[in-house]
Amino acid sequence: MTTDRSFLFVLGSSRADGNSEILARAAAAHLPAGVPQRWVDLNEHVLPDFQDGRHESGDRQVSASEELLLRATAEASDVVIVSPLYWYSLSAQAKRYLDYWSGWLNVPGSDFKERMAGGTLWGVTAMADDEHVVADGLVTGLSHSAAYLRMRFGGVLTGTGSRPGRVRADERAMDRARTFFQGEAPLARFPYAEEAGALV
Repeated sequence: MTTDRSFLFVLGSSRADGNSEILARAAAAHLPAGVPQRWVDLNEHVLPDFQDGRHESGDRQVSASEELLLRATAEASDVVIVSPLYWYSLSAQAKRYLDYWSGWLNVPGSDFKERMAGGTLWGVTAMADDEHVVADGLVTGLSHSAAYLRMRFGGVLTGTGSRPGRVRADERAMDRARTFFQGEAPLARFPYAEEAGALV
């Protein structure tokens, strides 16, 4: 892993030190010492419900929390969405954060789409179910988001844990955490693009 990487971990749980965060920190502990890590808790940087203002006139007021998150996201080479699996998808906090990406695409001078292109999107999630296939909806949402922005997608680290700290007993998840961020992630592609490429 090259030293020009920088990781942004976006915590989207309603509970501090939850299983998803425990799993993410286990994976982050195995990043090279020279790779910067920044952790932001969406409970500490609250965003109001996203309002789509693409076709409205006038300047939209940007809060300090939004400005911080926009800057941190655009400056990172790797963005890690850390969210428990709620109703087979992202938490409300994590989904709202991603909704704001839509607005940042249109912020004058931000060049958000250009800055995100070539970066890598990752996910970490803990769930109550032992069958991690139930998280496929969350995985698909993140993968498609990366494909739209022409990012790489490193996949989603999944673990089982409902009670606080339970994920530590998921040996398979903790083993995978040790190597999760190793190697170069592939460029994300929509399924129809992959099928079209196979036919060429």
